[in-house]
Amino acid sequence: MPSSRAGPRHVVLVMLFFAAAVAARGADAASPVTTRPCGAAAAASFLCSRCATTVYPAVCYDSLLPYAGAFQDSRVRLARAAADVAAARLRDFSASLDELVHGSGDVGAVTTPPRVAAAVRDCVGTVSSAAGLARRSSAALGRLDAGAAAGGGGSRLARWEVSNAKTWLSAAMANVATCADGFADADSWSAAGIEEVVAGEAANVSKYTSNALALVNGIPL
Repeated sequence: MPSSRAGPRHVVLVMLFFAAAVAARGADAASPVTTRPCGAAAAASFLCSRCATTVYPAVCYDSLLPYAGAFQDSRVRLARAAADVAAARLRDFSASLDELVHGSGDVGAVTTPPRVAAAVRDCVGTVSSAAGLARRSSAALGRLDAGAAAGGGGSRLARWEVSNAKTWLSAAMANVATCADGFADADSWSAAGIEEVVAGEAANVSKYTSNALALVNGIPL
């Protein structure tokens, strides 16, 4: 009896479909980020030093360098930029999963098993919710920044908003982990490689949320 597991060609086809769905949104939503030397400019140097406190410093530096002019040497604005980047990556990941569910009942001539399709559909909702949580974190940091600029950002407000930002980013990470956990016993599935691709992309996008949380933790109170 032939194996129900899809062959390497089918795995590649699924991977190509998913990669194309992400790329179509004009974002490196879940792709690895290469390492570049830290720049000498003040903002780049500040970014480099703060990214060194994260678990994924290369991802941190490369994804936030384009916004260095906006946050300068503000830890609050840097953390907010990181939350915005995380939200964008999560949004694009969710949209790509949605396309996989609704635009590819048969990917590369491989019919997606019901159990796998259900797990991917669950991921659409949990990852979309994670994107919303990251946006809420960004909004909290925006309020903190605005309050400080207006001279009304007292320590009590700062603690409240930073606590909210941490809570929502932590919840976003938990949502992505829930998505990945849905494929925990994937070795027993006939999934055409979809489970490996989705779980791998979930691990990649979680790096941005992890970095945002680390940068929020670095805000002095």
